[in-house]
Amino acid sequence: MKKTLVLIACVLLLLATVAGCGNKTEQKAADTDKAAQPAATKIVVGATAKPHAEILEVVKPLLAKENVDLEIKVFTDYVQLNPALKDGQIDANFFQHIPYLDDYNAKNKSDLVWTVKVHNEPMGIYSKKITSLDKLADGAKVGIPNDATNGGRALMVLEQAKLIKLKAGVGVAATEKDIVENPKKIVITPMDAAMLPRTLEDTDLCVINSNYALEGKLNPVKDSIIMEAKDSPFANILVVRPADKDKDAIVKLGKALQSPEVKKFLEEKYQGSCVPAF
Repeated sequence: MKKTLVLIACVLLLLATVAGCGNKTEQKAADTDKAAQPAATKIVVGATAKPHAEILEVVKPLLAKENVDLEIKVFTDYVQLNPALKDGQIDANFFQHIPYLDDYNAKNKSDLVWTVKVHNEPMGIYSKKITSLDKLADGAKVGIPNDATNGGRALMVLEQAKLIKLKAGVGVAATEKDIVENPKKIVITPMDAAMLPRTLEDTDLCVINSNYALEGKLNPVKDSIIMEAKDSPFANILVVRPADKDKDAIVKLGKALQSPEVKKFLEEKYQGSCVPAF
């Protein structure tokens, strides 16, 4: 009996030893695989809060699967985003359209480049005082963005609404000096784009970018009196420094921004206020 018990004890000890060796071997293999995997590449992307940072949140887990660690840096003042990219504070930015980028590069001797088009944000006319442009009084106060390209774009929207007429062919470069007809003698006041939703209490109309309308808790589809055509040429783009355009992490970011997941998010979340441009 004693011999049997000793034999059983020996067998159990042998099995425990083998199991322990197996566990150590498996752990060693796992540690080896982990060591063999390269560290994730980190990229910092600057963006305005809505919808850009929200879109990047959708992209973040997609990039994690590609071994890219995305840090999203939210800017409240979009004017600071291109200087931050130019100076190397961030690796890319996502907030602007091509005419805005071209204007910035020309005025600042910069050579920032775009990689992919992501979405359009139709600009709209909003008011808290009227629900139809037929009710707009003569001499009405109208707010528009004060940066060059979005100011010109807003004037084009006012022309679309038949409130003014611009010189033929002036396009996005339009300024108030290019207004050739203003039958209602509306008074146009350029101001910081982010302030426009808050200015609706003091103005009769404001022409507002969809991202700032969303931040101001306005629904571009339901609350705007008139919206810019959804196929406008002002697609929002991913922008980088020229030397980074073909870097692996940036290429992966561009592909993720044009993924089916992002398209579905844009269509379901914004329902017409932000539409895919790919």
